[in-house]
Amino acid sequence: MPHLPFVFLKAQWRKLIMANYELPPKMLASYLPAGTQPDLFEGRAYMSLVGFLFERTKILGIPAPFHQHFEEFNLRFYATNQLGAERKRAVVFQSEMVPKPLIPLVANTLFNERYFYRPMRHRNHVVGDRLEVAYEWKHNQQWEGMRVQAENRLRDIPEGSLEEFITEHYWGYAGHSPQKTWEYAVEHPRWQSYPVLDFELNADLPALYGKKLGQLLQQPPASVYLLEGSEARIRWRQPLPVQEAVLA
Repeated sequence: MPHLPFVFLKAQWRKLIMANYELPPKMLASYLPAGTQPDLFEGRAYMSLVGFLFERTKILGIPAPFHQHFEEFNLRFYATNQLGAERKRAVVFQSEMVPKPLIPLVANTLFNERYFYRPMRHRNHVVGDRLEVAYEWKHNQQWEGMRVQAENRLRDIPEGSLEEFITEHYWGYAGHSPQKTWEYAVEHPRWQSYPVLDFELNADLPALYGKKLGQLLQQPPASVYLLEGSEARIRWRQPLPVQEAVLA
């Protein structure tokens, strides 16, 4: 067994909304970290808008003062690298929004991520057999956000499905430089999901992500999922062995 880096962060990730958008694989070329290529599902590339809750957050096993419970909203896509028989499937974060100013300072410095600060809030209501979850942030003095309504019952994620592809990535990649990429392991059990009935997104996405991505994300998503989530652990970063990236 290879030696695993130590666990840097442990937290509960709960009530994850994932809105997923199809895009041409070559559109990811300028965003890919060194040594990686798009991870595709049936020949298609995806980006996801994801909102969720951090709860009971610990850094190096110690509860994070004033940073245990907070929202996050991120834009991510999916990448892979393969050396020999080993193939790692990873998430790459294009942008990560949080309501705690200290998090961008720490995460951007240590993991070369792309966190930024916004005031945020969330809702999680059960009415009868319906569950409503929403994540909102303040932009130009106005509240924006996304919301789902779902059946209040959990189901297993079908094997071989797009939903499994989106949720089952157990590595993270972050570009450190044009020649160097950090990788880190993400550990959590297989998740369950709530059947989504309705989805709403009300946000100035070009202002958040630029015109090119913003216009893409203003189209109806290919799919929307609501996951219950679980405890998750992130291990310390290590350099990714770089090979020539090949676009599919």
